[in-house]
Amino acid sequence: MFTSNPFAELSASISPGVMQAYVIVMILLVAGGTLFDIVHKKSAKYFFNAWRKAKDKGSRQVGGGEMMSLAARTAAVDVLTSGEFCNAQRRIAHLLGMYGFVVYVIATIVMVFSYPTPATPTPAIWPALWYTGALMVCLGGYWFWFFIRVDVAAEGNSPFRLVRADLFIVSLLGCVTFGLIWAFLQTAGSSWATIFLGLYLIATTVLFGSIPWSKFSHMFFKPAAAFQKRVEQANGSRRNLPPPADAPELYGSARRQPQNY
Repeated sequence: MFTSNPFAELSASISPGVMQAYVIVMILLVAGGTLFDIVHKKSAKYFFNAWRKAKDKGSRQVGGGEMMSLAARTAAVDVLTSGEFCNAQRRIAHLLGMYGFVVYVIATIVMVFSYPTPATPTPAIWPALWYTGALMVCLGGYWFWFFIRVDVAAEGNSPFRLVRADLFIVSLLGCVTFGLIWAFLQTAGSSWATIFLGLYLIATTVLFGSIPWSKFSHMFFKPAAAFQKRVEQANGSRRNLPPPADAPELYGSARRQPQNY
């Protein structure tokens, strides 16, 4: 199962061209939804205005070399290691979901476009990455959903309570969960495979088509916001107030130790 390309098997009933067209449509939905979100919420205008104000208020100029250093630090701390999370469990769950989703999407694109039929044997690494990425998303996502969410862990609400803000995580978990079940049933030759294929496609379409109403586009905005904060910190336009006792200093890169007075 873990070495079998589920999309190559599906080509017996659905044309590879149809699968490839569907993936392209999903990519266009991501691009279009993100642009719509930027225009509708005026995110780009807000960032540019904030950047200009910070530059005017700054007590010093940040040079090109320092700007590159800040960008590299943002990528290493805030993007690649999710340093903004001070809670270790939440950070691990986020990293599992983030890297799992990236691996899952890349493996999907490679298998659909490069190895769409059994006539072109799929290297075992790609199905293995597809399953591994999906399982990572499930592990991080369900761990977050049932045990880490604030309204569940701290406020005692039911984990099955849904609000609009949950659209992204629910559709993401539905996408990978139904995808795994469909791939397993298809390999087993079960008649239920068609049903779960339909659920898989519905969840995937909701995930990539609901960007203007979900938190999907936040993954593009957060690095920009983190970089802006670092620049403001460097040029002196951001006030250096002490963070809360349980919050990370420097946007999650370190913790401030309690001080004795």
